[in-house]
Amino acid sequence: MSALLLALDGLLSISVVALAWATVTRREPRQAVILFIAFGLLLALVWARLRAPDVALAEAAIGAGLGGALMLAAARRALIQRDAAPSPAPPEEAGR
Repeated sequence: MSALLLALDGLLSISVVALAWATVTRREPRQAVILFIAFGLLLALVWARLRAPDVALAEAAIGAGLGGALMLAAARRALIQRDAAPSPAPPEEAGR
């Protein structure tokens, strides 16, 4: 194995772990979904590097593509419902 391929494998490993951590720790749903899509595409590269092109194509199409689109729609719907919900009444003053 050449040093260049070994460096690529190391970079892919570190990038997958970093993207997974960033996706899980993100508080904004839309940002988390976008990072999840990037994670899925990077994971497809990992599968291609492992010589599993069928799994790589499935990960890119289903995991990143279809799954990401569905999660983006769900995040948008949740944001709309959160904005449409009535705000709680302000607390009463303690001195009254």
